[in-house]
Amino acid sequence: MNFEKNENQKMIAQMVRDFAEKEIKPNLNKWDADEYFPIETMKKMGELGLLGMYIPEQYGGSGFGYFEYATALMELGKVCGGVGLSVAAHNSLCTGHIYYHASEELKQKYLPKLTSGEFIGAWGLTEPNTGSDAMRMKTTAVKDGEYWVINGAKNWITHGLSGDVAVVLVRTGELLDSNGITAFVIEKGTPGFSAVKIKDKFGVRASETAELIFDQVRVHESQVIGQVGQGFKQAMQILDGGRISIAALSCGVARGAYEAALKYAQEREQFGQPISKFQAIGFKLADMATQVEAAELLTFQAADLKNKKQGLTKQGAFAKYYASEVAVICGNEAMQIMGGYGYTKEYPAEKFLRDARLMTIGEGTSEIQKLVISREILK
Repeated sequence: MNFEKNENQKMIAQMVRDFAEKEIKPNLNKWDADEYFPIETMKKMGELGLLGMYIPEQYGGSGFGYFEYATALMELGKVCGGVGLSVAAHNSLCTGHIYYHASEELKQKYLPKLTSGEFIGAWGLTEPNTGSDAMRMKTTAVKDGEYWVINGAKNWITHGLSGDVAVVLVRTGELLDSNGITAFVIEKGTPGFSAVKIKDKFGVRASETAELIFDQVRVHESQVIGQVGQGFKQAMQILDGGRISIAALSCGVARGAYEAALKYAQEREQFGQPISKFQAIGFKLADMATQVEAAELLTFQAADLKNKKQGLTKQGAFAKYYASEVAVICGNEAMQIMGGYGYTKEYPAEKFLRDARLMTIGEGTSEIQKLVISREILK
């Protein structure tokens, strides 16, 4: 594996940096305070090719690999974890599920709109009473002629309110049957399909989160992704790849916190010298720098396997688990280095820490990652 950034990565990193400096950085504190989802900014990122990064050009995507995708998320994470999370969820979950598992007809119908930003995508697996225990989901679909009738609810869904289309996993078979769950594509405005915004989140507040509600929602059988009953297996494959995106985003948040702390430590003076000269601070910075580098290497290792279409369950869990925990550590240490200033919204440390905290929960908690890893190494 070549660890040198390729020309596409360098180009994408600079493009995202320039975009973030102009479009995101001036607004991020207001978006965070107001819990505002900047859908206009998302659509601009679609115009730049950031909403279909690994989707082939025939479907309107950018046609890049996972190195380029991870690089873009790292750059976004350095500025705003909330915006980065929205880009990750749109790419890896909704758009990715359709690309990897849907019929050619559904790909042609939805991918060009999703990759361009005309449509914003959502993905629904989690329910109010089922998170990691997804096979106990209560949202059901019952066949009625050419239609499926869906009832139930999904919770903690990114873009659940503003999304134009949602990929939703529902139970079509018996409880606890891994072959009894099916994925559907459901468009906003379908009768009986509604959403309620979830407010007062701790972090990633610029990324919209909602509860999806299904009340006698009729969905045509042509909207089924793949085969009936294969949704759970599809979802597990999607989450394997999706963990790379959360790992990459975590790396970005961690590096953003580290770089902010480094800059502050070199400028802040106490006892007649920059605080970076004190060993206690220098060692903190050394630990942060080392951990960020290690997290990035694990993330690119998983991305390399994804590019090669090889199994990545263990490596994806390695990357997601370690990088998300490092993001929290770096956010916490950045706040400690900045002292009282780090505890205020005037400085970026507290936002990095708040955004980082979600990374250890979304797309499988750290505890679930350790469960996946332990199962893999004990095979």
